[in-house]
Amino acid sequence: MNTLKPAQISKSYAIGIDIGGTSLKCGVVNEQGEILFSFIVSLKEAKTEAEIITLMVNAITQCTDQLKEPIVGIGIGFPGLIEDDVIIGGGVNLPGFEQLPLGKILNELTGHNIVIDNDANLMGLAELIYGAAKDSTDAVFLTIGTGIGGAIMINKGLYSGFKNRGGELGHTVIQQNGILCNCGGRGCLETYASVTALINYYKAINPAAEENIDGKTIIEKYLSGEDHAVKTMQHHFDYLAAGIVNFVNIFSPQKVIIGGGISEAGPFYTDELTKRVKTFAIPVAFAHTKIVAADLGNKAGLLGACANAFQKFKKTEYAL
Repeated sequence: MNTLKPAQISKSYAIGIDIGGTSLKCGVVNEQGEILFSFIVSLKEAKTEAEIITLMVNAITQCTDQLKEPIVGIGIGFPGLIEDDVIIGGGVNLPGFEQLPLGKILNELTGHNIVIDNDANLMGLAELIYGAAKDSTDAVFLTIGTGIGGAIMINKGLYSGFKNRGGELGHTVIQQNGILCNCGGRGCLETYASVTALINYYKAINPAAEENIDGKTIIEKYLSGEDHAVKTMQHHFDYLAAGIVNFVNIFSPQKVIIGGGISEAGPFYTDELTKRVKTFAIPVAFAHTKIVAADLGNKAGLLGACANAFQKFKKTEYAL
């Protein structure tokens, strides 16, 4: 073990790993949020949990060999439910990773400090520390895609409730006895305001819609004034704004950060949401809130994993 002096902390480094369904992204980041280097490792040929863990260890070794400097520790973002660095249940189609003490296993295999959290949580943390909300202490992050993921940040830290079991912003109920959700509930925000819901609604009101139409195409049609697309986007904005109103009234965040590819459509997207939220939120709760697009794109998972490691370990011993 190697302990860094206080003067060296500003030059400290962390390794981040962002796990997906078919690959992992690994890299080294300094505390200013600069990615020194990163690389992607395919998981497609890995058939077992043990093989995936070996690929993670090899990626960590590659990082430490290339860096040749002390690190604070290793942050890992993993889809699904994580409690005390244990994967309770994975949210991706990988073999195993249920009730798995992954943090302990990787610590024993590498000798490094390990911290693991949900990938959407870490994307939000990255935006708070390095991205669209870096001037804020309190924020809500939503990633709009196939479903809706999210994160709550209070006083510059993640909040996910007791034993990390909360923060499921996409599963707040906005329609009693509404559309059946994959979670088993009904009327969840993601069943009305995800990109999947957007496409389904467009197809439902436009029988002539192409079978493989995507969100980007619907937005292009919306911007060109196509009637079905305009109606679909208005429906999307109304329901997503309803969810955001709830988050504003509960948390009064300084920033509501919208991530996912759809947030890159242009300023009109957050403008439409802001107009609706301002109308329906409690004025005093919304007084200091801005709705903004995410800044970090596909770097957010890696940066958030490292930010989590810095927050947890930078005042403790640093491992070589």
